[in-house]
Amino acid sequence: MKILKYIFLLLLLSLISFSVFIATQKGNFSIEKSKIIHSSKSNVFNYVNDAENWQDFMNHISEETNLKGKFNKNTIGKGAKFSWEGSEAAGTIQTFSVKNNDSIHQKMDWDDSKFKITWIFKDTLGGTKVTLKSEGEMSFSYKIYTALHGGAKKIIGSLFEKSLVNLDHSLVYEINTYKIKVNGLVKKLGTPYLYQSFTSKISKVVKNSRIVFPKIIAFCEQNNIERTGKPFIIYHTYDATNDLAKISLCIPIKEAIITSEGSDILADELISFTAIKTSLYGDYSHTKEALKKSKSYINQKVITPDSPFSHLEVFTISKTEIKNPSKWKTELYFPIKPKKTTPIIIPETKKNSDSETETNPTEI
Repeated sequence: MKILKYIFLLLLLSLISFSVFIATQKGNFSIEKSKIIHSSKSNVFNYVNDAENWQDFMNHISEETNLKGKFNKNTIGKGAKFSWEGSEAAGTIQTFSVKNNDSIHQKMDWDDSKFKITWIFKDTLGGTKVTLKSEGEMSFSYKIYTALHGGAKKIIGSLFEKSLVNLDHSLVYEINTYKIKVNGLVKKLGTPYLYQSFTSKISKVVKNSRIVFPKIIAFCEQNNIERTGKPFIIYHTYDATNDLAKISLCIPIKEAIITSEGSDILADELISFTAIKTSLYGDYSHTKEALKKSKSYINQKVITPDSPFSHLEVFTISKTEIKNPSKWKTELYFPIKPKKTTPIIIPETKKNSDSETETNPTEI
């Protein structure tokens, strides 16, 4: 019995000593890591500035199993916020300040530890130098964890290094892996749709679509309106010089309806039209190149544009279905007046899943 008592006292003294040791350790820390990301500064900044990408490269989130996450309504820029719960820990991260193409400032609460995080972006040879700085205060439990695993600088520094490696991979492979194919002449079938129209900066169309599309989808669900097909954008005007476009963000529906007077969601019907179709396989940021190749094809073929609108884009495969940008697909349709010598367009068949038929597809 005496031996057991001595062992118990020894363990108790060890526990007290360890607790005193942990309590006297500094809870504050300051860490800085840098890496050259092999992509342009604007690409890197825009990617980090979008909360929907954080799960893909922030290591303390991406390594969580059974992750349950929730975004703020705003996912880009100041106010963007992501909250999560996982098997290892829970936390929130929020952007509170942004300097365009220069820096992003965030606050993070992770397992009761509080961090301030700063991202700094600098042009450099071969890409963008990204510096990730953090300072904060660890909870008592996290002080124990870091003390047992080599200290805060080692643990948090390793997380930051892995996050920067993940960021480089996401941008170099996922963002830069893409293909553009000009399919050629097609018949784009019509459909009833619900929409919201406004003028937007072209650079903010994606941000606006992430706000408006869910709103229209919720409207459909609330009113038992059956949706058919993928969301699409009608570009009524497209002014690349001034970065402005008049757009309609649209959700196709099964039957034509009339929305109530005063509703900010309206209804219309897209009439079938002849178009030049281009498919973009990869991140949406390459649409400018897809537009350029499409217009070059139209000019080379001396095709006359028909201009009820500039063009239409369909999000065939998007982030809502697959998070890997390299696997996304966007279809672009440019309304045209086919020449009299144009081959007869074959009517749609059941086998055609893209809602149009193609004639003499050409890849460039």
